[in-house]
Amino acid sequence: MTAKLTDFTSYADAHRHFSKEALWDLFDGDRARLSIAHECLDRHDPARIAVRIAHDDGTSEAHSFGALSELSNRFANWLTDPETGKGVGAGERMAIMLEPSLEFYAALFGAMKAGAVAVPLFTAFGPDGLASRLEDCEPKLLLLTPDKADLAGTAGVETVIADATFLEDVKRHDALFDATTSADDMAMYQYTSGTSRALPEAVKHRHRAVVTVIIAALYATGVRPGDRFMCPSSPAWGHGLWHGTLAPLALGVEIASYAGKFDPARLMDAIEEFEITNLSAAATHYRMMRNHGNVGSRDFKLEKLSFTGEPLDTETAHWARETLGHDVCSIYGSTEVGVLIANYPGAPDLPVKVGSLGKPLPGCDVAILDPTGEPCATGAIGEIMLRRRDGWFHVKDLGSVDADGYYFHHGRADDVIISAGWTMSAVEIEDVLLKHGDVDEAAAIGVPDEERGQVVKAFIVSSRAASPDFTKELQDFARERLSRHEYPRLVAVVKELPKTQAGKVNRKALRDRERQSEERT
Repeated sequence: MTAKLTDFTSYADAHRHFSKEALWDLFDGDRARLSIAHECLDRHDPARIAVRIAHDDGTSEAHSFGALSELSNRFANWLTDPETGKGVGAGERMAIMLEPSLEFYAALFGAMKAGAVAVPLFTAFGPDGLASRLEDCEPKLLLLTPDKADLAGTAGVETVIADATFLEDVKRHDALFDATTSADDMAMYQYTSGTSRALPEAVKHRHRAVVTVIIAALYATGVRPGDRFMCPSSPAWGHGLWHGTLAPLALGVEIASYAGKFDPARLMDAIEEFEITNLSAAATHYRMMRNHGNVGSRDFKLEKLSFTGEPLDTETAHWARETLGHDVCSIYGSTEVGVLIANYPGAPDLPVKVGSLGKPLPGCDVAILDPTGEPCATGAIGEIMLRRRDGWFHVKDLGSVDADGYYFHHGRADDVIISAGWTMSAVEIEDVLLKHGDVDEAAAIGVPDEERGQVVKAFIVSSRAASPDFTKELQDFARERLSRHEYPRLVAVVKELPKTQAGKVNRKALRDRERQSEERT
């Protein structure tokens, strides 16, 4: 039997054996005909568990490949049945605003089987956030979670509440459906959680995208057949949707998701209950588990750990190694270009360097370039760039590469702080502040200063009250660990930090807030 990419785990073998043709060998479909739903559900053992769901109330549920395949067929028939009045046709959008649930997976895969375009939406959106996305993607139908029923009819879109009556209606339809999509048919719209756009704009994915995302599954989350994989991120975002749902299911791997308000204790309970061996979470999830502190005598089966969303501070990285038993591997990329750099979980020949992003994925030509477009010297900070057929693509992040070929992240290009001629990284300052025992969360930005141009202002979440002594303690703490100039000259203790919908610290919101405050004064 010819070896497949899933048979190799080492970093060296990843680059030795990788090819685009080898990726296609992992699928039933080809460049002419391909269905994401078939690859993720229909072709796998119907008796095996496909999805487990941990609910925030402590309950859980499990659904087999066969059950999801059948219900998604019924949904496709419901969606296209002229008697239902929905009549969502090929290429038309259907928005899905649901938590991970039986209804969510049936709708996600059923819509794509029917040739419609699935548009997963974050369930925490309010009326304005929802309306702007609906106006952008112009769906024919919105499937809405019952607890958001008051949003029905937003932007004039026909709405169906996904309650028990809806599910019974779907189940009355035929259990067979022949999906005839091609690899080039549009399958899904996905909205980025970032702040780079003034207004939301969908990233559009065709069915063939499931082939490309397997690169990240193999080398960024380290997914292999036999894993029990969990990603607690919302499937409305790239990490939860592509890395947490579609890619592992396409490889026939059992996945677990999290529904409801996030609680670190509930996540740890689920990891133990589901006997998870491979966990991929946001950096915030690991930090919240660490801050929760009560790991107790849980019997974890974890073998591979990965994170994404934002840099993982070194204290949390060390905590994970000591408490969860393994290094946490970085996943770096963006919604627009996918994963570029990772630390290959499970690879015995690529040790984790705490604080690094890892090394580029097979097939990714990544470089650190200076403002003139020339490669930076080893250790020098420049912009992370990806070579594409039409030239270099600006990822808009700063980075460096060390003598061993490991890449390091130094924040967004607009997160650089230049004070009195010194260039400082917000990420580096935050990482040091998070090592202080009284700091739960930290964010650093540059604010205007007449003498220095900019100075560093740190926003700290702490149970300790603000005081001049606490400020000086934090300043000395940073100065001693970085350099005499690289510390926050201003410190504000706040109740919480602004976050993007994906849970990343939103430094842009802090900068905007400071600018507005300056304008008022």
